[in-house]
Amino acid sequence: MVEHLGHKKSPTSSQIVRITYSPEAIGDLQRVVEFIEPKNLFAARRIAIDIQEGIQKLKQFPLIGLPVINAFDPEQIRDLYVSNYTVRYLVESKRIHILRVWHNKENEKDL
Repeated sequence: MVEHLGHKKSPTSSQIVRITYSPEAIGDLQRVVEFIEPKNLFAARRIAIDIQEGIQKLKQFPLIGLPVINAFDPEQIRDLYVSNYTVRYLVESKRIHILRVWHNKENEKDL
């Protein structure tokens, strides 16, 4: 039951999961910080840290995000919600690939 909810056991040393980012995801993260930074430097840093900490949790719990129903493979393409942001990612056997990041008030990003 726990595994079904995305709470898989922690990977062993032979199951090390690597996190990679698409160029679009890197641009998304920069855009988020650059948008908030002029208004509130502390908030921009806090949001960047929160998103990164959420992404790091995927190493232990890769299925914690919700499946993207309209994706070509909903079990592999998932959305992680971190505060007011969505992190879309692809689950592979030894890699989590961050596809896009956006604020929940924005339109869903195309893959």
